[in-house]
Amino acid sequence: MFPVRDTWDRIETTGGDVRTMVVGAGIGGLTTALSLAAAGLECVVVEAAATLRPLGVGINLQPHAVRELTELGLAGELAALGVETTFMTFADRHGNVILALPRGRSAGYRWPQYSIHRGELQMALLAAVEKRAVPVRTGVRLEGFEQDGGEVLVRLRQGGELVEERVDVLVGADGVQSTVRALLHPSDDPLLWAGIRMWRGVAEADPVLDGATVLVGGSNRAGKFVTYHISARNPRLVNWVAEVKVAEPGVAAEADWSREGRLEEVAAHFAGWRYRPADVQGLLAASPRILEYPMVDRDPLPVWGEGRVTLLGDAAHPMYPIGSNGGSQAVLDARVLARCLATCGDPVTALKAYEEERRPPTSALVLAHRALPIEDTIGLVTERAPDGFADIADVLTEAELAAMAGAQRRISDADVRALNERESWSVRIP
Repeated sequence: MFPVRDTWDRIETTGGDVRTMVVGAGIGGLTTALSLAAAGLECVVVEAAATLRPLGVGINLQPHAVRELTELGLAGELAALGVETTFMTFADRHGNVILALPRGRSAGYRWPQYSIHRGELQMALLAAVEKRAVPVRTGVRLEGFEQDGGEVLVRLRQGGELVEERVDVLVGADGVQSTVRALLHPSDDPLLWAGIRMWRGVAEADPVLDGATVLVGGSNRAGKFVTYHISARNPRLVNWVAEVKVAEPGVAAEADWSREGRLEEVAAHFAGWRYRPADVQGLLAASPRILEYPMVDRDPLPVWGEGRVTLLGDAAHPMYPIGSNGGSQAVLDARVLARCLATCGDPVTALKAYEEERRPPTSALVLAHRALPIEDTIGLVTERAPDGFADIADVLTEAELAAMAGAQRRISDADVRALNERESWSVRIP
């Protein structure tokens, strides 16, 4: 066992009176607001949606993100809402297990991994932000900004009215199709499609394996089907993701996250499956709503922000969802940003420090996800054992299995000892 510290030294704030506007009330934006408030800094969140509702499907929170949300006081909410993940297991299209990787506390981390409904996590964050009396203004759309020495002049559209406000720092946490990013980087920054179509849904079903495993079956070349349970309150609630490669990679004009998918279209790709762990067709048919969208990212940026304006989460580093790490990285961004603003007297210097700490590792993750590291190995299994297998040792060598495990850990995990032993990022208010 790695040594565990029961108390954590906190960094004392020296950031002074800094007012930050966060654009976007998703996971990254709300965690930023909560982190800034916990550090004693003033903040306001603006969100284009008129109403915040628990929309979306499942998400996984890695231990490095769970640690930060725990330090923000959300340990109880996470345990009450999510399912503590035990394994991430890869199987062939018949359900034969290729590789099972322990997750969260089973892997030695002090903190668990949680599988949780994205919308319920967002609502828990919103409640925590409101408890801190941080204003969250909905129905407000960013139209532009200008930097004027020591301030940022922000132009907002509120209903039919255009208003201007001055803030010390502007943070774009407004997602893959970020307005802030487009204003900072107006050219040569296309949305890039992997050629993979994704369908997602949530349905009630019998437990898949132990009811706490992220199960990945098949590969996107001939159909991949991912399942995991997402609710502590309803153990029958299963999140599923279907991925199929349908085209060559290229530029995507847009990515509509609320586009309705057609049951018959996704079901056709899995018509020939005989998948023992779960009833694929039953899950598809039992889903009240199916969402469809392309697997997209953007090239890593050489710089995120400029002066007193920066990016965070998917706005800064959109990545493929294969590592279950995008939302977790947004949480880390938020915590580092708040720490830098609270402990540095100059906001411009603070944002540079934030970017220097967060941009290199997230850029590397974007590229590592883009390589689709698991697909080649699962493709080998399909080629060598198209009708299934009894023992994976008859199909893959120990070296091939070790390479597969290492590839997945590189896009999902933090170093266990480093995470368990490092000092807190929380800021002590004098």
